[in-house]
Amino acid sequence: MKNQYVDQDLSLKLFVVLSRATRAITDQVEEDIKSHGLNPTEFAVLELLYHKGEQPIQQIGKKVLLASGSITYVVDKLEKKGYLHRKACPKDRRVTYAMITEEGSHLMAHIFPKHSEGIQQIFGGLGPEEKEVMIEKLKKLGFHAKQL
Repeated sequence: MKNQYVDQDLSLKLFVVLSRATRAITDQVEEDIKSHGLNPTEFAVLELLYHKGEQPIQQIGKKVLLASGSITYVVDKLEKKGYLHRKACPKDRRVTYAMITEEGSHLMAHIFPKHSEGIQQIFGGLGPEEKEVMIEKLKKLGFHAKQL
């Protein structure tokens, strides 16, 4: 019975430590993104389009973990800023694609390398082997939590 309490205490401690680490990392990343006049969701959409090319608007929300109702709002904001535009699908009128504009590509070409370096700096407290172990263990934890 004592081992159950020890394991329960460790689970609670792990939850707190993981939550605090996630918050500290997220705060650093969001500060960097906001310094470029974007919010994290706008950045995620632009990053997707920059690296993967045009995407059906209906699919973007799933890829950047955004509720489908919010994606139209984000796309509208990015379109007003001149960073993307919509393109109708010639084969299916129900589908509209989001495409990054030249201005959006220039912005991402300028800020993404610095963003990537910032993330490298944040995770610089771990060596490559430790990062591999963390990735493996966090995936395992995430898959287990999803199955509950």
